[in-house]
Amino acid sequence: MLSMMILSCAIALVAAVFFIRWARGHSKRYAQWIPQRFHVGDVPRVGGLAILIGTAAGWIFGAVSSSGEDALNVRLTWSFVGAWLAAVVPVVLGGAYEDMSQRVPVVVRLGLTGLSAALACWLLDLSVVRLSLPFVDGALAAVPWLAVLVAFVAISGLPHAFNIIDGYNGLAGTVTLLISLALAHVAMQVGDRSLAAILLCTAGATAGFLFWNYPRGLIFAGDGGAYLWGVVIAISSILLVKHHAEVSPWFPMLLLIYPVWETVFSIYRKLARGQSPGLADALHFHQLIYRRIVRGVFHDDEARRVLMRNNRTSPYLWGFTAFSVAPAVLFWKNTPVLMAFCALFVVTYVASYLMIVRFKVPRWLRRSR
Repeated sequence: MLSMMILSCAIALVAAVFFIRWARGHSKRYAQWIPQRFHVGDVPRVGGLAILIGTAAGWIFGAVSSSGEDALNVRLTWSFVGAWLAAVVPVVLGGAYEDMSQRVPVVVRLGLTGLSAALACWLLDLSVVRLSLPFVDGALAAVPWLAVLVAFVAISGLPHAFNIIDGYNGLAGTVTLLISLALAHVAMQVGDRSLAAILLCTAGATAGFLFWNYPRGLIFAGDGGAYLWGVVIAISSILLVKHHAEVSPWFPMLLLIYPVWETVFSIYRKLARGQSPGLADALHFHQLIYRRIVRGVFHDDEARRVLMRNNRTSPYLWGFTAFSVAPAVLFWKNTPVLMAFCALFVVTYVASYLMIVRFKVPRWLRRSR
């Protein structure tokens, strides 16, 4: 499996070079005034295509190897890989087209994630069969279509959650890397080498992309990259819990609590202010860290100054994510403990958000040098 991961990394890295050179003209269409822009210059936003190419190459290589002497000991069947590609490709290509044209309406993008979710549920027989909540689990067992609906909603929603946190160099990519490796680790613990291989290829391709994305900011993942990360991780989480009873359903929930809660809190925050949840703003947690914590960066060149602040924002959120990933990996079987850590994360997030909004951040956190 290591060879698959390395191959995915190398191909994504090379593909990103091509897109850095080829797609720079398209990046001029990215408006200068939108609130989520925190860089200077025209940077290609089609890194998702490089990640897709690298990931697909690793999956196909695994299927080819498995159809021979199974030298990789993975057993990736063509039908399994084909189902993954069928679920991922439409939404990534649609997101990449939006990244290049800025002309795809929100409703169309929602439809594309819904299409990928429907294909995944159909081709991979996905359903959320348990949540370790007695009443809910009883309903899911009694009404099979409800279990499929929950899986559909999860796969449709997570790509948009990753799109929300994809705001700074290395942020969403590193979060994806941590989560993918954590899921792959547990998949290996329960003997699911095929799922682990799928995740390691995604992690490898993401690492190849990150080589150019952080800290230099030469290419962004864009909607296409965020959608790929969300779909792959959502499908993997559902498969892992469905096929392995020893894995708590709250294990992937704790892994994903940062992007999920960021989305939920953003919806609540906008509704409370009388705004549409689909309206972009600059009040997400990572944006507040950029504006109110990462300050005092001085450089004669404006582009360099913005890049330095951009790069110093992501590590704050990496640490935040690590505090959820670490206990999830340690207690992946223990539902009560995982639930407690989810609650702790929510409380910590809200308290931190309010502290930043009210300008009560400790001085040592605001040091940028």
